[in-house]
Amino acid sequence: MKKIQTVVAIERLSIDNHFVNQPPSVRQIYDRILSKARSFGPVIEDPKKTSIHLAKRSAFAGIQTRRNSLILTLKSTENIEDSRIFRRQRASANRWYLEAKLTSADDVDDWLTEKLRLSYELSG
Repeated sequence: MKKIQTVVAIERLSIDNHFVNQPPSVRQIYDRILSKARSFGPVIEDPKKTSIHLAKRSAFAGIQTRRNSLILTLKSTENIEDSRIFRRQRASANRWYLEAKLTSADDVDDWLTEKLRLSYELSG
């Protein structure tokens, strides 16, 4: 009886892979988010197949690249009523996941930086 070996190609996940064939502006948005997050303390960049997680002890931000934008998902203790938030998901009694579409590095302004900081603090 012959044993058949299966070779599984392991795709190397990297931050840069998420920005292949993207305009430079999309990477600039990511770099601005990362810079702001690092101003709060240590940040771990954790690339996944379809997104990038930014973590402290646990993930506090999820980032998905789109053709000309990023989708930023943040944790919150409450629903935030703001036109920038286009999707809201209540995960539990005290946890929300809020999504914002960012089309420019300028979208990472003081308001969004404060929401990012609050999400960072929720992560331990």
